[in-house]
Amino acid sequence: MRNFVVTIDGKSYSVGVEEVGESESAAPVVTKIEKTAPTAAPKSAPANGEKVLSPFPGLIKKILVNDGDTVKKDQPIIVLEAMKMDNDITAPCDGKVTVSVVKGANVETNAVLAVIG
Repeated sequence: MRNFVVTIDGKSYSVGVEEVGESESAAPVVTKIEKTAPTAAPKSAPANGEKVLSPFPGLIKKILVNDGDTVKKDQPIIVLEAMKMDNDITAPCDGKVTVSVVKGANVETNAVLAVIG
């Protein structure tokens, strides 16, 4: 079996391909597909300000704001997918936002998603 990492629409998958016979015309058979986490490191967040924490583990599906944007309290800033459902993560206060995660990243409960200061 040969292992490959395949990227489709920005998501990486680990794929195991089994060789079938000696013939070059034999098509490979995919035997295992695992989704792997993106390798981009999260940005460092400023020390002061109000932290926006992940309420549960999930996948960062969309980032709705840019670093330095001014946001209002209860404005959606991130879409977190958990259990096949999209959940809006909203700003807890008014201020300028610094995003601490990247699209496609998996986060755990209480991970810092952004800081508003």
